[in-house]
Amino acid sequence: MVQITEKWTNDRPGDPGYAERLAAFESRVSRGDKVEPGDWMPREYRDQLVRLIHVHANSEICGALPEGTWIPHAPSLKRKLALVAKVQDEVGHGQLLYRAAETLGKPREEMIEELISGKAKYSNVFHYPAETWADVCVIAWLIDAAAIVNQAMMAEGSYGPYARALKRICYEEAFHLTHGYDMCISMATGSKVQRDMLQDAVNRWWKPIMMFHGPSDKESTHTAQLMRWKIKLKTNDEQRQEFLRKYVPKMYNLGIKIPAEWDMRYDEKTRTWHYNEPDWEEFKTVVRGGGPVSALRQETRRLSHEQGRWVREALSAAAEGRRVPMPAHV
Repeated sequence: MVQITEKWTNDRPGDPGYAERLAAFESRVSRGDKVEPGDWMPREYRDQLVRLIHVHANSEICGALPEGTWIPHAPSLKRKLALVAKVQDEVGHGQLLYRAAETLGKPREEMIEELISGKAKYSNVFHYPAETWADVCVIAWLIDAAAIVNQAMMAEGSYGPYARALKRICYEEAFHLTHGYDMCISMATGSKVQRDMLQDAVNRWWKPIMMFHGPSDKESTHTAQLMRWKIKLKTNDEQRQEFLRKYVPKMYNLGIKIPAEWDMRYDEKTRTWHYNEPDWEEFKTVVRGGGPVSALRQETRRLSHEQGRWVREALSAAAEGRRVPMPAHV
């Protein structure tokens, strides 16, 4: 973990030399330079990055849970192997992102504890249950597609360690997207039962998907500052429109319908999708731990962390030349 150094002092408004440091920092960012861990940065820049990366890392870990429950029930060995690989990738992405957040001075152990205790947030979509195999297909295609829109944009952001981690993550997510699209094609071109199952999954997941990129620009409280410092390069609504332009036509081509209550309409002239606005109060409730399976996700993470304690202790003991007995439950 990178410790806060002398270069990180005087990083708040009113501190000696803050205005000059901030002007130099913003000049670098506006030129497209990457900010590295040992560079001076405003305290708010660091805090916003820790918040975003921590949520992103948590989302990768919790995102593996709804898909992971379906590994034993995959319809074929091919699908099972692909799903196992995908879940493994997602957990690995979480570790990459925790490492990126650590470069900003926040210990991984603290971030994981905040996730387990319910203090830390993760993406709204992973507070919902995966009820059928079709849910796995929709998550792997449409939710991963929405994630790639966000991650590809953030990979061009100003903080070097986060951008580099996202470059690698996006390569792997591209495979996940193809895997999910292939599964949805199989369902959409299969039997009536399969088609109905896929449509039902889309009906249930469309609301979380429409909320995925965060509150509308008029509701967002952080966007202006994040874009000023090039942590983000597109607003929430710009990301949502990019996703809709690219993937709604693909859905229609597969015969997948969007629930009528959204009143989706495309304006050819402005290349903009119009729709009924999501309930952003519901979104806030969900990400604060009030989703349909939020308590289950938290308990699953707590139990997994506790059952894995012996592995962490064994690794620490090995580094010190000691041995730790394997627990009875393993």
